[in-house]
Amino acid sequence: MTQLLKSREAILTGAILVLIALISTRYPGFAAPGNLANVFNDTAPLILLALGQMIVILTKCIDLSVAANLALTGMVVAMLNTVAPGVPVAIIILIALALGALMGAANGLLVWKLSIPPIVVTLGTMTIFRGIIFLISDGAWVNAHEMSAPFKDFPRHVLLGLPTLSWIAILAVLAFFVLTTRTALGRAFFAVGGNPHASVYTGINVGRTQFWAYVISGTLAGLTGYLWVARYAVAYVDIAGGFELDVVAACVIGGVSIAGGSGSVIGALLGAIFLGVVKNALPVVNISPFWQLAISGTAIIVAIAFNARASRVPGRVILKRAEHAA
Repeated sequence: MTQLLKSREAILTGAILVLIALISTRYPGFAAPGNLANVFNDTAPLILLALGQMIVILTKCIDLSVAANLALTGMVVAMLNTVAPGVPVAIIILIALALGALMGAANGLLVWKLSIPPIVVTLGTMTIFRGIIFLISDGAWVNAHEMSAPFKDFPRHVLLGLPTLSWIAILAVLAFFVLTTRTALGRAFFAVGGNPHASVYTGINVGRTQFWAYVISGTLAGLTGYLWVARYAVAYVDIAGGFELDVVAACVIGGVSIAGGSGSVIGALLGAIFLGVVKNALPVVNISPFWQLAISGTAIIVAIAFNARASRVPGRVILKRAEHAA
């Protein structure tokens, strides 16, 4: 029981419940089941991207291009829908997955084969992807009236009380839980981030493992790109601008170590939900949404400081004992 109370997941769950309770004192309807379901649905894109980012961070890398990947994929499928509205939604989703995976693979290859630092690679591709959006769209928007009804309806379709978008996020959480706890690839993600040198001696290809982490992250970003533009019925150059900060914040708040090798699916999920509750609570408590970035940045710093303190080794005490024994 003591270990449970000290776990990051338990602490974060408690913080979310306390936050919801405090908001409910100002706006009682916030804690209503229907409203909480809406909050979860609003947070679903962040959950999807946080899961992919978690895999990348586990391997001691980072992907700052996820929001740009989302935006480019969303623009491509939105433009495709305007010129060929008869293309089935299933084909649209496959195209989004493939395009997202391709962009993720580009990141992975640059990190793997050219040994370029991940932050440099993904900052560069983030800019490239945003530039491509402007080139293919000429800065124009794709609006709701230009999209077909099936294209827009898929993520909004309600099943058992929840929209399809929410169910996709739930299924992704379950799939990633199995991936990280029951598969060799999942164990390799932790091993590579925890000790890349030792991983080589156990037969794990560090670069290839990081490559697949980027492919998975990119694939989820591509899927989220379609779901985003379909749900909000709009696509434009700056879509999801700055969203990569929220994605990283969700992972770090959830206990995913920025140094790699440590983290959990449940932690990333709770980190995303925490930010989702904060985002939805800001209008209720009359705080400008522009404070969200400041809150996310502060949360990242606090979480990293918490992680560093928790993993600190008391080297000075060991040294004193060794000197005393001598």
